[in-house]
Amino acid sequence: MSFRPTLPLRKKSSTAWLARQSRDPFVKARLSSPSSYRSRAAYKLIELNNKWGCFLSRHSPRSVVDLGAAPGGWSQVVAENFGWTLEAVDNAEDFGLREETKVQKRGSWSTEPMNKTTRRGKIVALDLLPIMPIPGVQTLQMDFLAPGSARIVRDALKSPRNPEGTADIVLSDMAANFSGSKIRDSQMSLDICHAVFDFAKGALTVRTVDERGKASCGGILLLKHFAHPLLQEFRKEHLEPNFHLVHYIKPESSRADSAEGYWLCRGWLGRT
Repeated sequence: MSFRPTLPLRKKSSTAWLARQSRDPFVKARLSSPSSYRSRAAYKLIELNNKWGCFLSRHSPRSVVDLGAAPGGWSQVVAENFGWTLEAVDNAEDFGLREETKVQKRGSWSTEPMNKTTRRGKIVALDLLPIMPIPGVQTLQMDFLAPGSARIVRDALKSPRNPEGTADIVLSDMAANFSGSKIRDSQMSLDICHAVFDFAKGALTVRTVDERGKASCGGILLLKHFAHPLLQEFRKEHLEPNFHLVHYIKPESSRADSAEGYWLCRGWLGRT
């Protein structure tokens, strides 16, 4: 199974849509600065992280995978929490980046961040669409379900602190283009959840308990979905048996009329 690229929102001419955009505080915040986040969705991740235990920084996670990452808003938030710069480098020349950072357009690491503060960990962002460079993030233009993709991601995540190349956190804000049919849209959401779970179960760090009874954190999965009984069955059959804790969250930054929600799954048990 493969998915179409994560597509940017299409412009709509309807008066209602334009009026909603003009009133949206998160749209205003994103547009208020040339160095702001690339997508409104970034504010959802900020809210989720701040209200649910600062999982992007607590316990010093070593590695994060962002699936369906384009245009890169969530990866920007992760990079900020990992000590890299907030700025989205949409034009390397405009921001005066060195050659090492420009090379990242071809998929290599950004080795010279604009702010040399403490940095840690590996961040890998995947999408079928290209993603403009983000300091501290390795972008891979590929299908995360393609043969060999899991190995490529593991190799990218390896470090002295993480020799196995496992992911402490897997993020997915993916959604299919809406068809207008609730049944079809729910099925597409379910298909994406299954695909992300299949990837995550081979990538996440397993929660362990030592001889003193002290448990490690284990991998975290943050997964977007759209409310439907089929999705609740997915949670009961796949998420709850395999994670220590599973929380349902509808962030305030999510539009009130949207059926979207997020599962924050903590402590991958590795039972599947």
